[in-house]
Amino acid sequence: MEKFVFFGGKGGVGKTTMSAAYSVKCADAGLDTLVVSTDPAHSTSDVFDQELGDEPQAVEGRDGLWAMEIDPDEEVEHHLMETKRALGDQVSAALVNEIDRQIEMAHQTPGAYEAALFDRFVDVMRSSDDFDRVVFDTSPTGGTLRLLGLPDFLEGWIDRLRRKREKSIDLYEKAAIGNNEPRRVMDGDPILARLQERKEFFEYAGETLREHAAFFLVVNPDELSVRETRRAAEGLADRGLAVRGLAVNRLTPSPDDDENGRGARYLRDRVATERAHLRTLREEFEQPVVAEIETRVEEVKGDFLTEVADELDIEAAPPATPPDGSA
Repeated sequence: MEKFVFFGGKGGVGKTTMSAAYSVKCADAGLDTLVVSTDPAHSTSDVFDQELGDEPQAVEGRDGLWAMEIDPDEEVEHHLMETKRALGDQVSAALVNEIDRQIEMAHQTPGAYEAALFDRFVDVMRSSDDFDRVVFDTSPTGGTLRLLGLPDFLEGWIDRLRRKREKSIDLYEKAAIGNNEPRRVMDGDPILARLQERKEFFEYAGETLREHAAFFLVVNPDELSVRETRRAAEGLADRGLAVRGLAVNRLTPSPDDDENGRGARYLRDRVATERAHLRTLREEFEQPVVAEIETRVEEVKGDFLTEVADELDIEAAPPATPPDGSA
């Protein structure tokens, strides 16, 4: 199994439960494991019954397990301030206010949330040397796909910005010194250096996601969830990110054979409908079903979390070839 493992899916299908259970499975197998929530709902704190922050924190009562929750709003604000600082250092004082105004406007546009969250998301991967396995409880499917699609998009965008900057410097030098030997302004240009730094950042992200990450989709046995899962699997495949398996969550338990009341009849009809969707997942999807988790009466935490972990048919062994710069 790769070092980085992602659980995605439609909102409310149980990604937090699956990611927390799998992280327990990895920790019980002797791996130092970090589970990371990038979902605004922040349900991971509830699962482990303790308050979590945006830095790894040991999970109480679980050896070898750490957890953290990334606050999207805080990340957007941090991203805003960091962008202002980076650009403010590279322009004249007269332009700083205008630059700040433009950045404030940019952070109110669609995509700003994903860009800010993605930076933090990749920072966690790059600074994960202390962990054998990092498990991500991602945002609902649409947000996940936008996040995972950023590396290719931003690599190309930064390449175009670099070319425009290089052309601008070249024209400036020619205008300034005519036919004399060009000064090497380009070599020390801070904006080019910043663009190159960002390009390398996204190259790392793209390579890590393609080569050192495994993706699983959590699905409920209903038509809407199955359709969303099909679209998500296709969307990930389009980005070169193959889905390794489907975790089916919230299956209704069958009533006992001797139960014939109204409730039992309802449950049998419900079970029949869910089993039809389960057959669809098994027969029409390329990805294998790696878990069939029945609905619990109580919240899945504590011993119930261990039970779910035992039902996950997902390998917990560490990667044979860890990514560069990680344990």
